[in-house]
Amino acid sequence: MSLLRMFADLKVRPKLMVLHNLFFIVLAAATYFTLIPFYKQQVASARERELSIITQIFRLETPLSKLEGLEAYEYIEGAAADVALPPVAHDWLDKNPGGVWKNPTLSHYVFTHDPRAGVYRRLTIPETYYGDSVRRAQLALFMVLGIVYGLAVLLLESWIMPLFVYRPISLMLDADDATQHGDRAREMIDEAMIPGDEIGQIMRSRNQTVADLRRQEDDLRQKNELLEMQDRLASLGLMSASVAHELNTPLAVLQGSIEKLAETATCPQMITRLERMKRVTGRIRKISEGLLDFARARTHQSAPVDLRPLIDEAWTLVAIDDKASDVSFVNRIPAEAKVMGESDRLLQVFLNLLRNALNALPDSKNGRVEVSAQRISYAGRPYVSIKVEDNGVGIPADVLPDIFEAFVTTRLDSKGTGLGLTVAEGIVQQHGGAITASNRPERGACLEVRLPALV
Repeated sequence: MSLLRMFADLKVRPKLMVLHNLFFIVLAAATYFTLIPFYKQQVASARERELSIITQIFRLETPLSKLEGLEAYEYIEGAAADVALPPVAHDWLDKNPGGVWKNPTLSHYVFTHDPRAGVYRRLTIPETYYGDSVRRAQLALFMVLGIVYGLAVLLLESWIMPLFVYRPISLMLDADDATQHGDRAREMIDEAMIPGDEIGQIMRSRNQTVADLRRQEDDLRQKNELLEMQDRLASLGLMSASVAHELNTPLAVLQGSIEKLAETATCPQMITRLERMKRVTGRIRKISEGLLDFARARTHQSAPVDLRPLIDEAWTLVAIDDKASDVSFVNRIPAEAKVMGESDRLLQVFLNLLRNALNALPDSKNGRVEVSAQRISYAGRPYVSIKVEDNGVGIPADVLPDIFEAFVTTRLDSKGTGLGLTVAEGIVQQHGGAITASNRPERGACLEVRLPALV
């Protein structure tokens, strides 16, 4: 069990090397023990046949010196001493005239005696030939098996295994490493690199599992962000309700004082300023009411809204800032452009957009804010597209994707809290529209509001 455990703990490449080495050893042994005994048997049979033929040749009447092909057998004839006749062979031939004496264990020669000629004859048994033949066969078999093994290992380790086994495994290991380090760009295995075998099935299953996991993570993250946003908005709702109640009393006093001053004023300039103050005070009261929307639901009533005067009013409120006096403002909205909605809430939207555009101008003397509108068709319905454009510094690339999220701002100071665009987006969505932000190619930013057109 310990050897099996050690083998199981090996990496794939050493494990496969051990396996194909064992396979070759088994194949070589099976080949050797199948072929060599059979070859030995054939050689032994050939040797016996040859000895039988030699014996028969000795008994021929034809002189052996005249037979062709006996040179390899070293044919000799003569007296007993001339042919180096062993005593045991001499005794046997004397007792068996005309017979053939052979004993491979005692001598490599075959002897016979011709009584009529009075000579002894000797032929050499080619034992070395048969032994060498078996050894040459064994050597040739080992050489062929070795060459086949070397070529097989070279082919396996240089092309087949790296292409069909090692590379897919390496791809999975690299992808898993990327998954562990959160590198989403490298954690998915390219479909073009996945084979159609069982390894490919594992790779596709892994890709699907990782994709499902990432999808669940994204959904969970969005839910967490939504819950966090809801908690923050709930806190804002409570805070806004408190702030709204605190503002209502001084606003009522301020509005009453302005109205009394307006009743006694006689100077046209004073009357104009007091009328502007009344509008601003009314606007503050509307904002206070809007703050209550964070804490309770309100019933909204839509009516036709003329866009051009609405934009002019929004800029009038923004122009209270001294910086606006040097800025060039252009209202290109056609007089006939109308949408369905609540004018006060839409005024809040464009007030936020124009204020953002004004604050984005680094140089008010050369600053320019332009508002335009056109009728478009979106998702098969008529809409009015209103664009608020400026020639300021534009929106930073890292802020642009999340610009409508709460508290996302590049100016968290006295000029903003990062809620203006979030509130604007909420109002536009409540009106059945959409708002997008982008940077202009020439310079500056463009905020586009799409609202349902008045049919």
